[in-house]
Amino acid sequence: MIKIALYGKGGIGKSTCTANLAAAFAVLGKRVIQIGCDPKADSTINLLGGQPLQPVMDHLREHDDDPDSIEQISKIGFGNILCIETGGPTPGLGCAGRGIITTFNLLEQLELFENYKPDVVLYDVLGDVVCGGFAAPIREGYAEQVLIVTSGEKMALYAANNINSAVKNFEDRSYAKVRGVIMNRRNVENEEEKVCSFAERVGLEVVADIPRSADIIKFEDMGKTVIEGDPECETSQRFFALARKLIEEENL
Repeated sequence: MIKIALYGKGGIGKSTCTANLAAAFAVLGKRVIQIGCDPKADSTINLLGGQPLQPVMDHLREHDDDPDSIEQISKIGFGNILCIETGGPTPGLGCAGRGIITTFNLLEQLELFENYKPDVVLYDVLGDVVCGGFAAPIREGYAEQVLIVTSGEKMALYAANNINSAVKNFEDRSYAKVRGVIMNRRNVENEEEKVCSFAERVGLEVVADIPRSADIIKFEDMGKTVIEGDPECETSQRFFALARKLIEEENL
């Protein structure tokens, strides 16, 4: 099973990258689960035709009993991808990271992975703060690899460096390792040079170069990934190439 957590600074496009990568895996015939681990709970929206999914934490607040089936807290999206959103606490109350921990505990109780038997599980995780619940996907053994999404912008690279350092702190415990960097371009000056310089400095590979594309915006306005909207376009091909790369590595 391929188990990957995508981390990145808020607003860097990691949800776009995660959803498109999930869609690429699905088109390539893989059984996929995508779990959004961000209080905004918008990770899977473009796999669901633009319709938001009720987060697990909202469901728990509205019901006295825990759900007794995965169907109560998930939806099936494009390519039969199983979509789940953790959500977060009531605004102003509690720790956002607790939503991730609570959701993961619930998914274990419901034996999600044993029953669904996915080929690929993707976690879309806020990376501004890699502590507590936000570190759960790498700290608790849910993910085996981390992909860091960044652009050439200063704060995006700053967050990428912090994420890489945080993951390295867990290396001696056999937790997830950073597989590489996804360059999600913002067309800033000398962007490729900046991202490649960062990756080289910390010993990482730039595993994908995603262009800043009007296609992504166009199809997201329609509630779609670019994979669904135009699988033949250049941006889609970049996601397909990354998915194939990861599949080949898993099969080695």
